[in-house]
Amino acid sequence: MTQSADPADPATPADLVITGCTVLVHGAPPAGTASTAGRGDPAGRGDPADRDGPGGPAGTGGTGGTNGPGGPADLECVAFAHDAAVVVRDGVVKAVTSAAAGAALPAAERIDARGQVALPGLINCHTHAPMAALRGLAEDLPTEEWFNDVVWPVESNLAARDVELGARLACAEMIRAGVTCFADHYFAMDTVADVVAECGLRALLGQAYFSTQGREGREQSLDFALRRRGDAGGRITTALAPHAPYTVTDADLTITAALAREHGLPVHLHAAENRDQTEASLARHGVTPIGVLERTGVLDTDVLIAHGTGILGRDLPALARADGRTAVATAPRGYLKFAWPTTTPVRALRDIGVDVGLATDGAASNNSLDVWESMALTALIQKQSEGDPRWLTARQALHHATLQSARAVGLGGTVGSIAPGRRADIVLVDLTGPHTQPVHDLAATLVHSARSSDVRTTIVDGKVLMRDRELLTLDVPGVVRELERRLPALLDRGHGRRVQTYDT
Repeated sequence: MTQSADPADPATPADLVITGCTVLVHGAPPAGTASTAGRGDPAGRGDPADRDGPGGPAGTGGTGGTNGPGGPADLECVAFAHDAAVVVRDGVVKAVTSAAAGAALPAAERIDARGQVALPGLINCHTHAPMAALRGLAEDLPTEEWFNDVVWPVESNLAARDVELGARLACAEMIRAGVTCFADHYFAMDTVADVVAECGLRALLGQAYFSTQGREGREQSLDFALRRRGDAGGRITTALAPHAPYTVTDADLTITAALAREHGLPVHLHAAENRDQTEASLARHGVTPIGVLERTGVLDTDVLIAHGTGILGRDLPALARADGRTAVATAPRGYLKFAWPTTTPVRALRDIGVDVGLATDGAASNNSLDVWESMALTALIQKQSEGDPRWLTARQALHHATLQSARAVGLGGTVGSIAPGRRADIVLVDLTGPHTQPVHDLAATLVHSARSSDVRTTIVDGKVLMRDRELLTLDVPGVVRELERRLPALLDRGHGRRVQTYDT
């Protein structure tokens, strides 16, 4: 028996069958496949997070909170099915079955994935893809100088072609790193949408705006969201994208929240990015950035909050009582680079049912779009910040990287799990290298030993975008050559302009 009532219609071959792999599943492995305890864990111990109940070792709790979709029934439901096969038809997972059953099925395309692990594609829950063109431009600077002296002056030079080339470079990097979906927040978003449609990725896209643009910026954000949602065969979803409470007025945020409710759109913005922003908001407005989101109605929408390292204990009740789906995206590498004193309070958010997805931010601050690295860093930094080695286990980290990240971008019922009825967004990870052997604990090997460069194959909607490390939908050398020719004009800061001023 498999995880499907009818894995194969003999009259209709499957579009794709992936055979011989280990499959990360949420919940119990399918009947007919070997379980985690049978391989990669010779003692049959299972992951420590599976002992002492679903929340992990006694006293640690689990991933997800008590009030939302990450509640007790959903804690750390990560397991592994060995000697398995994944059957794909019409861009959808039809079955997860045994390798023997998969081998017997007719298929238009077949991938032999022995020695590899099939994971749900990673999701970059907050980035600025075109900023790949600015990678390494502003190094070793505090946040205010990074924005005001370098990045925002350079961004005043952006042309649509610069945005396109940066987006192409970013999409290529993400495909190679096992990312199948990303949430982008930037300018000239029609250009990014066109790149997404061409390259095959999935994306939640939002046209960013500041209040200094007047009502035009807000209207452009809405216009983009309404025109492009559902594009690329449904791979593109859209959001309203005000920049942040310190660059968008309460009046604009209130209107944005009303528009989001009226049109059924989520809101994606930065808020409480760091502790300095929170303290500045308290001094100037008497409320935290989260308090601003509550009083303007943004928390009554489906909202994705970028970073949140400045979220305080006093903010948690507002987040817990929010009427919409509230999620936070954490991108820890940038917080380390900027020497921010705090990180995203993942554990506190877990306790109130707020999903935390993994992210990289833009390559101008993070230097890479490697969500795999974000997964490992999140697990390690959370242990250090909480002073608890039992917190944020490898399986918890995988849960954040898969189901929680999918829910964070509003796709919790579509992707994030390899299961019948889900879109076939799958990556195959090679664990035969010396740095991943031997495998005593498969979850820990994936999180702490494997690297994004171990991803061999990336699949979105059942279409292979990278096979055996070869990109199939993007021309990186051509992008790099043209971008290099355009860089002198793009990087000029002699004009004295900037798109905005960072003054929290």
